[in-house]
Amino acid sequence: MKNEKSNLVIWSTIIVAALGYFVDIYDLLLFSIIRVESLKAIGITDSSDLQNMGLSLLNWQMLGMLIGGLGWGILGDKKGRLSVLFGSIILYSIANIANGFVETIEQYKVLRFIAGIGLAGELGAGITLVSEIMSKEKRGYGTTIVASVGILGAVAAYFVSQVWDWRTAYFVGGGLGLALLVLRISVFESGMFNSIKDKMVERGNFLQLFQNKERFFRYMQCILVGLPTWFVVGILITFAPEFSKAFGMTEAVATGGAAIMYCYTGLTLGDLTSGIMSQLMKSRKKALLFFHLFSAATIVWYLTSGDISQNLFYLKIFLIGFGVGYWAIFVTIAAENFGTNLRATVTTTVPNFARGALVLIVPFFKAMKVEFGQIGGAYAVGATCVIIALTVLYFLPETYGKDLDYVEE
Repeated sequence: MKNEKSNLVIWSTIIVAALGYFVDIYDLLLFSIIRVESLKAIGITDSSDLQNMGLSLLNWQMLGMLIGGLGWGILGDKKGRLSVLFGSIILYSIANIANGFVETIEQYKVLRFIAGIGLAGELGAGITLVSEIMSKEKRGYGTTIVASVGILGAVAAYFVSQVWDWRTAYFVGGGLGLALLVLRISVFESGMFNSIKDKMVERGNFLQLFQNKERFFRYMQCILVGLPTWFVVGILITFAPEFSKAFGMTEAVATGGAAIMYCYTGLTLGDLTSGIMSQLMKSRKKALLFFHLFSAATIVWYLTSGDISQNLFYLKIFLIGFGVGYWAIFVTIAAENFGTNLRATVTTTVPNFARGALVLIVPFFKAMKVEFGQIGGAYAVGATCVIIALTVLYFLPETYGKDLDYVEE
């Protein structure tokens, strides 16, 4: 009976964390899907302005995620993982609904920033909770389910955008988030966190990550190893319409919605594959190395497109999505690298700092685009991101099967 109850708690936690991440990704990628439609509706019509305003709004969203990631992470270690699950979903759900009412670029910037803050907490808190309640031999399967189901939120966002207009699509996302609050009632706090919350242990001290050289480098490695994912999603896929024109495609794509849908379908399959590979190989690093190399090859294949058909273009996008489908391993590595008193801080900030790297990647891409053009600039930025990721992966500790019941001194 006890085992049945324990299994029920584990599965309810995995399901709630997965559905929470599903809504998180829905909102996170919805803007990229409806970027052109929504900007045209509020008066931005010039093709150059559509790209530049899109980049600006994306930067505001990612800046919010950087700030939110830090705040939610610290809260998760100080007050508990559940406080973040509740708080973040309330904030991004309300912001999502408010996004459906925007009339000006200034309003859009403010609301994408607020939504970014809310979106920053969901994944880290969910992965931390799942990692701490599952056995060290099986937790990789739990985090893989969370990441894989969550990634499908982008696919759902695409199909919703095809049925309703962009404002209604935002309302749907906000409604889904608020509905999820009912399911949160079935989730219990992590036993590992409960075991240290009344002890004299410093929790959620972000500065602690910088007070020890080895710990700091471990933290930076966890962030930088995921860099190529957001180069691919934030640049190559979000601006697929602009790239299709640069390739000289006769059938250039009009919006990024279908591109994101195909990319995230590939990402979902990649996440399932990479997560299972890491379990079967008993190594996070070997699985991640395979996917980094595959990703590098697909980036080159994508950028060498000429006047190809839309079908072949979308096939390339699907495969490039599969190549960066290692988000499950990426966040699991972050959770497994740090003690219980800093785990939520790390697991929440790492994916958000990796996403937030777009704040640096975007101006880097703009500068390289001026120097080398749209395609040449993408080569320069992509090569930089892949080389950095492969370098830090070499130095990252292997964490498969690591006991997580300890604290950082």
